[in-house]
Amino acid sequence: MIDQFFAGDLSEVEEAVRKAAADEIMPRFRQLASHEIVEKKGPHDLVTTADRRAEEHLAASLTALLPGSAVVGEEGVHADPSDLAHLGGDAPVWIVDPVDGTRQFVHGNPGFSTLVTLAHRGELLASWTFAPALDLMAIARRGQGALLNGEPIRAGSPAPGKVLEVAVSHFDFTTDREKRALSGLRTTGVVPRPCGSAGLEYLHVARGELDAIAFTWENAWDHAAGLLLVAEAGGANATLSGEPFRIAGGNALPFTAARDEETVRHILGLLAAAG
Repeated sequence: MIDQFFAGDLSEVEEAVRKAAADEIMPRFRQLASHEIVEKKGPHDLVTTADRRAEEHLAASLTALLPGSAVVGEEGVHADPSDLAHLGGDAPVWIVDPVDGTRQFVHGNPGFSTLVTLAHRGELLASWTFAPALDLMAIARRGQGALLNGEPIRAGSPAPGKVLEVAVSHFDFTTDREKRALSGLRTTGVVPRPCGSAGLEYLHVARGELDAIAFTWENAWDHAAGLLLVAEAGGANATLSGEPFRIAGGNALPFTAARDEETVRHILGLLAAAG
């Protein structure tokens, strides 16, 4: 289906992502001045000059590659929430998180990523997860598998009886109800931990290094790239209602993505019982 919209070489998208990171993000990594860091909704919700400039860079380059396409980016939606309507529109849409893991970026931690997804009417067509400080580029294309630095990756399944490692929404960002639901993962056979960059946590699942994630928020830019990456690596996802996650929103939360369907069902059962 992606060929219906994108006649060019998808490597051009990878080049655009790499260039935005090289021009706008990495020169500011561990070099940020205090005036380049701003709180949006509180001390844990930060935006930097790198976020804004990288999103502007990507919006220009991606729409040039695909004329008539729209952009839904974290910083653009913060400035104009009506941009979210593009997720359900007729035009193909680029979903962009310029710096996923801004807290890590601000503190000089290399665990941040740039996330780009091409979607149409809620269907995820291709995604790029780039961790420039770690030199990792993961690409997924609907129906064609997932690659990391050009090599195929598979999520596999947890070994029978394995203690499941699960990254969960950081408690600083959760309500009391969400804390109750996530507390269901504090049980025998599961080891939950706070998540870092969502994009990199999805990559860990796709590589079989992490068994699952359980998140309580539904911003499309945080999840679109990773959901396709995990799916194309053989994994699965579902919301608390048992339905697949919808990038346009309205999901029953929390939701999970995991290495296989059995793990998804197990995690959902624990979340539902506690919540």
